[in-house]
Amino acid sequence: MPSVLLGLALLAFWLYCLFDVITTPEEDVRNLPKMLWVLIVVLLVAIGGLFWLLLGRPLSQQTVQRRRTGRPSVNRPPVVRGPDDDPEFLRDLDRRLRREDD
Repeated sequence: MPSVLLGLALLAFWLYCLFDVITTPEEDVRNLPKMLWVLIVVLLVAIGGLFWLLLGRPLSQQTVQRRRTGRPSVNRPPVVRGPDDDPEFLRDLDRRLRREDD
């Protein structure tokens, strides 16, 4: 029974890696051409899948930024500022109000 579970887990891992290689855009693949990665994953099964995950799979944006800056990036959505927080808007509003008073 344990060998059947191990075999199913290996098959699932192999299929995941193969699907990932096939669906990854050619320009995002690292180190080798995409067709060579497909052959490696198909022929070497478990080791080919590990090689793909470690050496061929595209880096995430967070990893790329961490490598560039040397520190982890924080993916925060841009802060929405209201008009009363924008100094340029307040200056423009003040100018318009002064013109109306004259």
